[in-house]
Amino acid sequence: MSFAELQTVLELGLICSLTVLALFLSYSMLNVCDLSTDGCFTLGATMGAMVAAAGHPFLSLSAAMLAGVACGFVVALLQTKLGINSLLAGIIVNTGLYSVNIAIMSGAARINLTKTPTVFSMVKSVLAGTPLAGWHITVVAGTAVILAVVLLTLFLNTRLGLAIRATGNNPDMVRSSSINPAFTTIVGLCVANALTGLSGCLMAQAQQSTEINIGSGMVTIALASLLIGGTLLGRGGIFTRAVGMVLGAFLFRLVYAVALRLDMPAFMLKLVSAIIVALALALPYLKSQWPVISRRLSYKKALAGKEGK
Repeated sequence: MSFAELQTVLELGLICSLTVLALFLSYSMLNVCDLSTDGCFTLGATMGAMVAAAGHPFLSLSAAMLAGVACGFVVALLQTKLGINSLLAGIIVNTGLYSVNIAIMSGAARINLTKTPTVFSMVKSVLAGTPLAGWHITVVAGTAVILAVVLLTLFLNTRLGLAIRATGNNPDMVRSSSINPAFTTIVGLCVANALTGLSGCLMAQAQQSTEINIGSGMVTIALASLLIGGTLLGRGGIFTRAVGMVLGAFLFRLVYAVALRLDMPAFMLKLVSAIIVALALALPYLKSQWPVISRRLSYKKALAGKEGK
């Protein structure tokens, strides 16, 4: 694998790690599986592209995050106030976001940003002639990820953050402590989807284009990265686990790149994602069952040896 390919893997891993951090907050902390991720990622990409195309590349980041907050608020509202199951709430919002995203793009299915100033093109001009020339995407995405990890760690260690973590662990205990679990769920999902929206915005500007299916399969990619990161650094504190999410996103993109290097057809990459998720989910169970499996194999081997004699 060439150095340029590794650089691309690093860039994509950093951008997608923001979505992984979003799932870390919603899935790992709140115990809510938010299936609006694909639509929210696209929402951030389309909103960011439209604002950037209007001549405000840095403002597009805030616009994308606010769009993500709105998405998270609707998902949480359906779940906490209307009694809709969290999985169904995510599916409902994700379905509705398809029409919303088309409307934001004024009915078009694609927006081209090749001639539009973006955050990356502006940072590229600043870094020209320096040792970091050519690393503008890594610098911008890396800065965003570092800020996200630090701020998320600080947030989850505040009183509100601890209440959000407690809501995911034991909502009944939270109610008995005079904390409103509906409020903590709403705040948690709003923060999580803000990160997803930011991730989509950065992806669109890095690729200099966005289209209606840019977020397709993102929830599977993020979940696989989360499980990989959790396997590697899942036993430490919040900061360590958050760093594990970033590392998981990079390793997942590395697996993707290796698959492409092996001339795997592009349509097979979804299957690769599904297999990674299945293996990551099954790994804890297989580890717990390994002593039993090992004893059975030893018993069968010993039995076969006796029959051979």
